[in-house]
Amino acid sequence: MPTVFLVRHAQASFGSADYDVLSPLGVEQAEVLTAALARRNLNVTRIAAGTARRQRETAEPVAVGYGLEIETDARWNEYETDEVLAHHAEAAVSLEGTGPGEEEITSRDFQLVLDGALHGWAAAGNATPASQTWPDFLASRTAALSDFAAGLGSGETGIAFSSGGVIAAIGAHLLGEHTDLFPRLNKIVVNSGVSKLVVGRSGTSLIAFNEHGHLDEAGSRLLTYR
Repeated sequence: MPTVFLVRHAQASFGSADYDVLSPLGVEQAEVLTAALARRNLNVTRIAAGTARRQRETAEPVAVGYGLEIETDARWNEYETDEVLAHHAEAAVSLEGTGPGEEEITSRDFQLVLDGALHGWAAAGNATPASQTWPDFLASRTAALSDFAAGLGSGETGIAFSSGGVIAAIGAHLLGEHTDLFPRLNKIVVNSGVSKLVVGRSGTSLIAFNEHGHLDEAGSRLLTYR
């Protein structure tokens, strides 16, 4: 029975000019994750990531450890955050850490606005003015999972490095197509959190979501949500 691990990238650089770079803490999270995966003695035969730098930087030490190349697939990329916020947010916020009037905001302030925007985006379905709709996003990401899993044999494991929204969308899909569950799962996916899926004759099942024991073992300061 093949197994797929979906891993959220380590902490990116919220509040900086370039969000898509691992922070120093994110680099440490990636190192801790790599060591934890190595201890599992997994038969890893495929490693994939989106095109985002933060995803690839998290995947690289794991790929080196297994002697594998990273398979790049843009379908593992996050939803278009700027578009979702532009059309569905109640306040002007950005990943650069600014809010209305360009004042600085905390990651918590940003998350509160994003939560509401994601609810609105998903609820709007195909009626959203955003360039990427929720149905299209979900269909693309579940297709990426299906294609990735199809390349695994019995007893093999594939690891896909992605983002919180992708993992939350797939989780909500596997738990029964509950659209309102997507934003609720999205806000709790931790940096470098691991979700485990098994692929059987009856389909793909989610058996662990957002596992982050490797962070607990290394110290609570490594537990971050943005």
